[in-house]
Amino acid sequence: MHYLFSYGTLQKEQVQIETFGRLLQGEKDVLTGYKLKMLEITDPEVLRKSSQKYHPILEFSGNTDDEVEGVLFEVTEQEILQADEYEVDDYQRIEAVFKSGKKGFIYVEK
Repeated sequence: MHYLFSYGTLQKEQVQIETFGRLLQGEKDVLTGYKLKMLEITDPEVLRKSSQKYHPILEFSGNTDDEVEGVLFEVTEQEILQADEYEVDDYQRIEAVFKSGKKGFIYVEK
């Protein structure tokens, strides 16, 4: 199993069912050193799934006072690839360590 941190639309049940074919299990966690900004989405399939024109995106700040709350979901290797397909090209997946001490994947601004 892998961990995938969601701070936005991947927390929506509709997005999870359409992207992974199931509801994900996870726990709340916090990512330090990042802040959120909004990104306009133009991909029609992502717009359809999320019903949101603007999605949050992580921007590295390096400031330990900056924190982003979200959910750390347990996912399979295949589901990581499905999440990659869902996220538009403005995002890139990297690994990070969370306040809980767990390590997982996050999507940040390219």
